[in-house]
Amino acid sequence: METPPEQSSKEVDIYRDTWVRFLGYANEVGEAFRALVPVSVVWASYAVATAYVSADAMDKGKKAAVAHGDNPGKTTRVGVAVVDTFIWQALASVAIPGFTINRVCAASLYLLGRGTRWPLPVRKWTTTAIGLSTIPFIIKPIDRSVDFLLDSSLRKVYGGGEKHE
Repeated sequence: METPPEQSSKEVDIYRDTWVRFLGYANEVGEAFRALVPVSVVWASYAVATAYVSADAMDKGKKAAVAHGDNPGKTTRVGVAVVDTFIWQALASVAIPGFTINRVCAASLYLLGRGTRWPLPVRKWTTTAIGLSTIPFIIKPIDRSVDFLLDSSLRKVYGGGEKHE
């Protein structure tokens, strides 16, 4: 099968176009399992997601450094690439989705406790299933919302409208 010309010339971004992207969602999985695992496992999932965010930001900084060579303003452009990527990823991959899944799971556990007579282990596993099944539905809306937020605020400050996510 041949790759369309517009895709063959585009460089594969390991942090966006491969399985590595799923590391950014580790904390959402941790939050979904919060009712079943020790809290240290949940915090470890945040460490994985934060490592992913940091690695992507450093990668975008290195790419900006190469792209701008010895041009004036290189340091600023590299800084903008790193900060923009880190903030975008921190919001879109860690903070907002983690909070969202946490609240979905907390609400579902509460509602299952009030509305059913299911044993606690069944309610916890059901809560985990609800949390995991919610993840695919929140990703795109959160990504778009974070784009809008940054486009409306920080990206106006550092100008150029460059997106590094």
